[in-house]
Amino acid sequence: MHLSINLTTDFKVDSLTDLSKYKLMMESLGMKINKSELARQLKVDRRTVDKYLNGYVSSKSRSRKSKIDDYYGVISLLLSEDSPQVFFYKRVLWQYLKDNHGLDCSQSRFRSYISSKPEFQSYFSNGKRTPSAKPVLRFETPPGEQAQFDWKENIKYITRDGEIIYVNVAVLLLSHSRFKAFYLTLSKSQSVLMSFLTETFEALGGVPKILLTDNMKTVMDHPRTAYSRGVVNERFDHFSKDFGFKLKPCEAGKPQTKGKAENVMKLLDEIHAYQGQMNYEELHEFVQTLCERANHSYHQGTGKIPILALKQEKNLLQPLPRKSIRDSYKIVHKPVKVNPSSMITYQSNQYSVPPEYKGKTVGLQIYDDHIHVYYNTALIARHPISQLKLNYDPSHYEKVLSMNMYEGIDTDEWSKRNLEAIGEVYKDE
Repeated sequence: MHLSINLTTDFKVDSLTDLSKYKLMMESLGMKINKSELARQLKVDRRTVDKYLNGYVSSKSRSRKSKIDDYYGVISLLLSEDSPQVFFYKRVLWQYLKDNHGLDCSQSRFRSYISSKPEFQSYFSNGKRTPSAKPVLRFETPPGEQAQFDWKENIKYITRDGEIIYVNVAVLLLSHSRFKAFYLTLSKSQSVLMSFLTETFEALGGVPKILLTDNMKTVMDHPRTAYSRGVVNERFDHFSKDFGFKLKPCEAGKPQTKGKAENVMKLLDEIHAYQGQMNYEELHEFVQTLCERANHSYHQGTGKIPILALKQEKNLLQPLPRKSIRDSYKIVHKPVKVNPSSMITYQSNQYSVPPEYKGKTVGLQIYDDHIHVYYNTALIARHPISQLKLNYDPSHYEKVLSMNMYEGIDTDEWSKRNLEAIGEVYKDE
C-alpha cells in the first residue's frame, strides 16, 4: 500500500513560549535552528532563546513576601480567642496596627492580605452581619437644616486594671457637612444629654433647625409609631423651644431614618480594639481622638472633609439663645486650683489628680455621684463622691511617689503600703 501524506512545515513563532515546539519540529525535519535570527526577531538575547528552546517555562506568579507578613504573629495574637480585644472590621484592625505597631500600607492592600489568609478571614466571616434586604432611600439636607443624635450605648469595656464598666457615647452629627461631636459617659441621663447638646451647640456657634432622634426615654414619654405622633417629654420640649429647634423623633422600628448617625456607630466599634488597654480617663481621650480623625477624613458619601464643610454650614445655623438660658442646662462646671500635693478639694474632702496639673486651675463637674475633673476639655480624673478626707487614685499616687523616690525602689509596693496607711488614719474621721 502506498500512502501520500501532505505535511505543512510552516510554523509561526510569536513568543518565547513557542520555541520549545519549534525545536521539536525542526529536529523532526533534521533542520538546524538559527538562534541569532530568532533573537533578532523576538528582540531578546541569544541566551534567552537558547533557554526557551531547551524547555524553560517562566513562573506565572511571583513568590514575593508581603511586608505585612512581618505582622503575622501580632495579627494572630490579636485575633486569637485568648485576646480580650475585639475587631469587628478589617478597617479597625488595620488602624490599630497602624497606630500601635507601625504598619505602613494602604487599607485596601491590608484587606486583600487578610482575605488571602483563611485563618484570618474566618475571624471576620464568622461574625459577618447580614445586610438588610430592603433598599434604603438616600437623601441629603441643606446646610444648617438638620442634626441627628444617637447613643452608642452599653459598651462593655475592661479597663487596664481589670475593672468592667459599661460606657455610652453620645453622638451628634450635622447632616449636611457630616461634622461629628462625641462624648463618653457612664450615664444616659437627661441632664447629661442636654448638657452635651448645649455645649456642642455652643462649640458650633449655632443651632440646627431640626434635631432627629430615636424614641429614647429622656426625650419621649411615648414613642412615635406608624399610628401615633408620640408624646415628647415636657422638660425636653422646653429645652427644644429654648434653643429654637424642632424635635423630629424617628418612627419606632425604623432606625434607617437617621442612617447618617447610625453609620457613625461603626467608627466607635474601634473601642473594642483597646479592651484592657486604658483606664476611663484615657478611654475618654481616645473617643475624642476618633471624633477628630473622622472630622478630618475624606467622606466618600459627600466627597468633602467634614471639618472644611462645617465652615459653610456654621453660617446657616440658627443663633444661640442667651447665655443665662444655655447655662441653665449645663452641668455645673466649677473652677478649682490643684494644691501642691496634686489634690483638689470638694466639700472639705480632697481628691487626687495627675501630678503634672499641680498648681493649675481645673474644672469640676458633679453628676452620677461622681466628681469629674477636666483640664480644658480633657477628662483627667474621676472619683466617686466620698466621706474620706483624702481620696487617692493609686496611679496618681504612684506617679507622685516616683518623682520623689530613689532609683531601684519598688514604687508600686510603696504606694500600696502608704495608701493602706493613709486609709487607716482617715477612715474614722
